[in-house]
Amino acid sequence: MMREEIGRLFRWEERHRRLVARMAIAFGLSVVIDAVASVLMWHWENGIKGSDIHGFGDAVFFVTVQILTVSSQIKNPVTSDGKILDVILEVWAIFVITAAAGSFSAFFAKGDRA
Repeated sequence: MMREEIGRLFRWEERHRRLVARMAIAFGLSVVIDAVASVLMWHWENGIKGSDIHGFGDAVFFVTVQILTVSSQIKNPVTSDGKILDVILEVWAIFVITAAAGSFSAFFAKGDRA
């Protein structure tokens, strides 16, 4: 039984290709969203009184951490545009996590039927 399961891990099947493609799409879109949102957050929050974003590096850090963990050490944005973008980033993070979980579920469910 163990040998069969380990053998399945090393066979490249259609379901492997699909899983890798789905993860690559999620990663690629997340990188694009991270870059665009960093520029927008920097543009909207830089130099605003009460904002913790004082430069582009702060914006990149804030946006990346929001996408990865849905939290940050930097205070929430103070501008309306920044707040809306923050909510969009949080929704994106939740979407990517659930899509990844679904992709892995489909991958393993298909493997159990084989």
